[in-house]
Amino acid sequence: MRHRVRKNLKFNWKTFQHRKAMERNLLTNLFLHKAIKTTPKKAAVIAPMIDKIINVVNTKDEMNAIRYVMQYLFTKESSLELFKNVAPKFKWNRTSWFTRVTPIKYRDWDNAKLVLLELL
Repeated sequence: MRHRVRKNLKFNWKTFQHRKAMERNLLTNLFLHKAIKTTPKKAAVIAPMIDKIINVVNTKDEMNAIRYVMQYLFTKESSLELFKNVAPKFKWNRTSWFTRVTPIKYRDWDNAKLVLLELL
């Protein structure tokens, strides 16, 4: 039976707050370090969010863009990095596909597949 099964959520056994905090943490670290090592499932979750954030920064006026971005990023340093270095690179080139996902290896202690998620 399918009672209470929500297949549209990527991490079914985590609460909403946990999912949101995990996504914000991944986004913050990605904009700070330009690349992160993570699992393919987590990379697939945040790739569309990255596209939306960069498009908002490039299209909206600055005040509304700051308000939108601060919903998704934890630190001021990561948002400054996004506004000053990351988003201007993609201003005229494209509207999506700002990331590259490259398989790396399998993690030692639990044999989970790891990928490198990096900004182009």
